[in-house]
Amino acid sequence: MSETLPAGYRLTELGPLPEEWRVVRLGEVAILRIDTILPTEAPNAKYVGLEHLDPGEALIRRHGVAGETISAKAVFKPGDILYGKLRPYLDKAAIAEWEGVCSTDILVLVGKPNNVDSYFLAYLMHSTLILSHAIATTTGVNHPRTSWKALSQAVIPLPPLAEQRAIAHVLRTVQEAKEATARVIAATRELKKSLMRHLFTCGPVPADQTDQVPMQETELGPIPAHWRVVRLGEVVEDSFSGGTPPTQRPEYWNGNIPWTTSAIIGDDDVILSRFQRTITELGLKHSASKIAPKGSLMVGTRVGVGKVVVPEFDIAMSQDLTALLLKPCADALLMAYLFKYAPLQRQIQERTRGTTIKGIPRKDLLTLTIPLPPLAEQQEIARILQAVDEKIRAEEARKVALEGLFRSLLHHLMTAQVRLPRAFTQQFAGGDDAAV
Repeated sequence: MSETLPAGYRLTELGPLPEEWRVVRLGEVAILRIDTILPTEAPNAKYVGLEHLDPGEALIRRHGVAGETISAKAVFKPGDILYGKLRPYLDKAAIAEWEGVCSTDILVLVGKPNNVDSYFLAYLMHSTLILSHAIATTTGVNHPRTSWKALSQAVIPLPPLAEQRAIAHVLRTVQEAKEATARVIAATRELKKSLMRHLFTCGPVPADQTDQVPMQETELGPIPAHWRVVRLGEVVEDSFSGGTPPTQRPEYWNGNIPWTTSAIIGDDDVILSRFQRTITELGLKHSASKIAPKGSLMVGTRVGVGKVVVPEFDIAMSQDLTALLLKPCADALLMAYLFKYAPLQRQIQERTRGTTIKGIPRKDLLTLTIPLPPLAEQQEIARILQAVDEKIRAEEARKVALEGLFRSLLHHLMTAQVRLPRAFTQQFAGGDDAAV
């Protein structure tokens, strides 16, 4: 029994679509701009290469200068669509909002007036319909490319112009929200850098009260007079490195003991709440792997040098990592943040050795010079920085959610599985909704 179509829909080669939507070839609504120019003829023109197009993004955020390139370049105008034909699986397509020149690995597409909205076309080029067609029509092994001849044959849905504009407006609104979130993340990261400089120089005091903090000059620079400068080893009770059970021994793996290398640790991480694999008691016993206790300091000393986290649970570790068990006078979270502070990062780089595999010997690690505030101030500094990290994590989660929303809307709106309210769409109506 055939599937019942929704009211107002008809069955097409693309599946069920609204009756007022058309099914056309891409080449029926867009043409290829073939104008070229030498960089010497327009050295100050804005230049867009594939490296300036972000995967999945419909707007151009970066560009170079034509005079810094060689060989002929394609010309584009405002409203043109720049489509990366080299390795189309990278999903690079964007609308030009200014004129310039671009790499010849980019197709310059011009939407036919009264047939297709330029922003709608830009988003359509990121749809699975175009992406799968472009990938299927690539030629070449080392440098796979599609062509306009092949791409122009892609079958696409074409709503009336008003609905095209409404769809583009919604997608652009979500994309702008995602970009605004990215700017908040970047600004908060910069705030964190400034905050770290303030906290590790003046302590946890308001910025307008720094002149009231008695200071001392040290080898680390100015710090509060009541702080101490110590070697890391002075606040470490014990330290040891880890190891990896032989991978060819299945009885050593998939047990109930969490185990990790430094690969899972992000540069911004200060708390470790995940692990890579698990090992068995037998694997722990018959290898150099050791367990870093919950609340200790895990430092990358072989691969991922300088990465530092505080584990939320007992965890076995590889030879990439060294565990530091701290004395009561040192707060583990404060120490983790200290390792991300630029002056300490420089000390780590100075002690890092090796060519193929770089590392820092444990004895050299323990010679790092650090500022040591009283324990209560350590905990307050860590609390302040954790609050900033929470803000960053929340914004990053929002960005991920917006990215998912964008991809979902792109698919559902372009296939009419979701339609915008008619009253909303009518706001974008004009007198140019001519048929193809």
